[in-house]
Amino acid sequence: MDLGKKVRDLRIKNNLTLDELASRCELSKGFLSQLENNMTSPSFSTLEDIVLALGTTLELFFKEEKNEQIIFSKDDYFIDVKDDSKITWIVPNAQKNEMEPIILELKPNGTSKEILSHEGEEFGYCLKGSLVILNNNTNEKNILKKGDTFYFKGNFPHTIINESNNDAAILWVCSPPIF
Repeated sequence: MDLGKKVRDLRIKNNLTLDELASRCELSKGFLSQLENNMTSPSFSTLEDIVLALGTTLELFFKEEKNEQIIFSKDDYFIDVKDDSKITWIVPNAQKNEMEPIILELKPNGTSKEILSHEGEEFGYCLKGSLVILNNNTNEKNILKKGDTFYFKGNFPHTIINESNNDAAILWVCSPPIF
């Protein structure tokens, strides 16, 4: 962390001159100038006085803002291979987000895990082959072919099945994350 820059940025954000901040902290303008230019370091108690004079707390002052990753490549993916399926988590740690996208690939006669009834919604896009969305309460089957999409509330238990003799794959997005 660039301590001097952080102090300067906060001072400017608060529309304070070096003189005004120095007066509030009972420090010299020269000391604050050296601090902002990283030519000196304050004691902990002096830094606390400066931070309070800038209208914040030490906790907020030292809290690092994270640059959220917005682009993910194959190097970021997590892959889980089972006997008849492969799940690719295409956004790592998506369970902390409001939705979770995966790519589910099913071998012939492969089946997803059962998704229990949940608050939220699901979206899918068939990338390859054909699949069946099975409502596990009613045994109703909805067929999904390459290029088709689905969108529904997750208020019923369901499974995705590949009843064909060919491989199949879907992009599947759930909100909230359930995978």
